[in-house]
Amino acid sequence: MSKIEELAHTVEIGKSKLVPGLVQECLDEGDAPIDILNKGMIDAMAVVGEKFKNNEIFVPEMLVAAKAMKKGVEVLKPHLAGDNSTRIGKMVMGTVNGDLHDIGKNLVIMMIESTGYEVVDLGIDVPVEKFVEAAENDPEVTVVGVSALLTTTMPAMQETVAALNASPARSRFKIMVGGAPITQEFATEIGADVYTEDAASAGQAAKALALARK
Repeated sequence: MSKIEELAHTVEIGKSKLVPGLVQECLDEGDAPIDILNKGMIDAMAVVGEKFKNNEIFVPEMLVAAKAMKKGVEVLKPHLAGDNSTRIGKMVMGTVNGDLHDIGKNLVIMMIESTGYEVVDLGIDVPVEKFVEAAENDPEVTVVGVSALLTTTMPAMQETVAALNASPARSRFKIMVGGAPITQEFATEIGADVYTEDAASAGQAAKALALARK
């Protein structure tokens, strides 16, 4: 097993304390930083996401793997030629007005970050205006993620998506929605571009959007 393969396995099983040392060992052996990132960490998180989708692992395992990757990225960052060289896009993400849930949102952010996105977390109970401002004020934003975890906050999601659809910057970004009560039918009805049913799917969808822009 190569050192990068060992790193990937260690990220997969979420051994946060071992990951920074393995990243350093890969660097010391002369592995390219971009290969360490892609093969040692991003690919590992793709495996984790697939296992989560197939119910082979659950939220706690996913969280520890994402945490392990973050520890590795901290070591790797100074060796990458600027964040933009490895970043595939920028996204803003928040839970809609009136909804105080953030575990699902945070898990989605971790999975999307693991694909190479920079994600700006708007937090919970986010007013419509804040979503719109975040999308319009930063020309680098290409995806806006809108989360609702309660049936009672689905109207707030509809209102948020309507405001984003009316934005003069609309052609620049895609709208991604999700959350426990959300369905593909509802997402289509309110005018969202992408619906995902779980965090792993959200990561895959965000990566597909980035590839489609190239």
